[in-house]
Amino acid sequence: MREPSPPADPIIGIDLGTTNSLVAYCFEAGPRVLALTDGTRLLPSAVRYERGVAVAVGADARGRAVEYPLDTVLSSKRLMGRSFAESAAVLGESQCRVVAGIRGLAAFEAGGTTVLPQEAAAEVLRALKRAAQESLGTEVGRAVITVPAYFDLGQREATRDAARLAGIEAVRIVNEPTAAALAYGIGGRRSAQTIAVYDFGGGTFDISILKVIPGDASGAGDLFEVVATAGDTRLGGDDIDSALASELLRTAETAARTAGRSLIPSPRSMQAIRDFAESTKIALSTAESVNIEIDLDGVTLAQTVTRAELERLAAPLVARTIAACGRAIRDSQGIAIDRVVMVGGSTRMPLVCAAVREKFGVEPYTALDPDCVVALGAAVQGAVLEGRRRDVLLLDVIPLSLGIETIGGGVAKLIHRNSSIPTSAREMFSTSVDNQTSVKVHVLQGEREMVADCRSLARFELRGLPAMPAGIPQIEVDFLVDANGVLCVDAIERRSGCRAGVQVVPTYGLTSDEIERMDRAGVEHARVDMHRHRVADLCVHSSLDAKWIREALSRVAADLDGPYREELDTALAEVQRFVGAAQASADAVDADAFQRSKERMDRLSMRLHELAITKSLKSIATAKGTSTP
Repeated sequence: MREPSPPADPIIGIDLGTTNSLVAYCFEAGPRVLALTDGTRLLPSAVRYERGVAVAVGADARGRAVEYPLDTVLSSKRLMGRSFAESAAVLGESQCRVVAGIRGLAAFEAGGTTVLPQEAAAEVLRALKRAAQESLGTEVGRAVITVPAYFDLGQREATRDAARLAGIEAVRIVNEPTAAALAYGIGGRRSAQTIAVYDFGGGTFDISILKVIPGDASGAGDLFEVVATAGDTRLGGDDIDSALASELLRTAETAARTAGRSLIPSPRSMQAIRDFAESTKIALSTAESVNIEIDLDGVTLAQTVTRAELERLAAPLVARTIAACGRAIRDSQGIAIDRVVMVGGSTRMPLVCAAVREKFGVEPYTALDPDCVVALGAAVQGAVLEGRRRDVLLLDVIPLSLGIETIGGGVAKLIHRNSSIPTSAREMFSTSVDNQTSVKVHVLQGEREMVADCRSLARFELRGLPAMPAGIPQIEVDFLVDANGVLCVDAIERRSGCRAGVQVVPTYGLTSDEIERMDRAGVEHARVDMHRHRVADLCVHSSLDAKWIREALSRVAADLDGPYREELDTALAEVQRFVGAAQASADAVDADAFQRSKERMDRLSMRLHELAITKSLKSIATAKGTSTP
């Protein structure tokens, strides 16, 4: 039976994948992956650029990659939103040269031109858009596009840029594991449950833990709430292919040396060996062994590859995914997992299923094609945004904490990791120097307590402040993260109304090494970090309190009795010693003793401040010709 015609300006769902991409639409009967012009559903995320020839996208580009290795861009998603300096560690299977593009971004040199990853991705998106328009019989200009859960702000913005280049408005950016949960239709059950979505794709890995709460009789839809997420944006099926390709190349080089020859494989041979590695990996998901024969520039490699050999090479990579699962479980407070759903082509490997089964203690759920579930879920979210479906509510999270730098090099976290988005936070700050007329706001991302250990996202300046004593200005800082994970920061000085702000769109994204380091270090160094942060705060507040005490002393020193003045001077000196010691080495300072010393100084100074205030009032009254009571 033919599906009803979609509404005008429909919202499609797109899974922009590292290896393959798909487009889907949610009809009244449910979501369905749309067929491409050749009748297939998977569009290889491959783009070929030849001089004087139209750009080739999809199966044609992928199928002739060995013929045109230097002109075919593969796995461009792995370089989205990354700098050229980061590119060496994240290259996929593409043989074309990677160069520095505009503003230091990683780019491909193909067909005599320089191509940004966003531009290659835009070609894939255009092909998906054309297929959707042909299938639906209407113009398409809006889409829900999925990204790995651990894509940072820069990578998400690069995805939006690719959509804009393709003439598509990305109305929502949704995390891939969350979209997969929607596609599995788990919300149709009568009881609440907790699920883990294990997403091992071609270029990235994500693990998300969600609470699924079914709707009720009042008409409330099913609630999909992400409680924790972890992942690795440098880990995917491409890496397994690379490991096997490297092993095959070493075998070929050994065979060549035995025959008295040297082997320096050409780009065509390198692409051929990667293609064989990929097809062998896929075949070994169901077979115990595969016979391969490759001609590498005159050296023939004939070999039988067994599943056990492949699993030996893949085991360290799979272990990294299980380690990320452990982090997500810890972040979710060890909540019991009712089901684990498998997403991504790499989950077809028996080794992966066995590792997941052992880690979670439940049988992995693979009811739907793991290649299609993300696109189907994106289509469901598209129907929600169209207003045609009200039976689901999606609450996603941010992967790393967000905050600003404070005096002393500490980080004040305003929004903590795994907070549901959209979300906002507001904190009050002040100045530390008298007569400041501007304040620099430094926005950071990470789990550590000190600026040096976190990732800088943006800086802006709040200017035009009226000159006031330190600690008097009231600076209100607002963080707002929208449903797409875009961060906006505003700062306003409430007394004067001065305002400044920024939409945080970093040029480069976080590397997975940095993310892993932040995650690991946030746990390993939590006690030390909290100590350093506490000592830094004590230094700032003690110095400010001491300044006010000295100012009061300058006005009423003659009115103080000797023993009190001596006791106050001793307390001031003791606090100053703590400040000096902390500046030399915060780790060597006893924070509790520092706190007690500051509190003693503050208590002693109360009498001083009372005398200073009384004297000031008398001076004002005398100047006005009146008397105080």
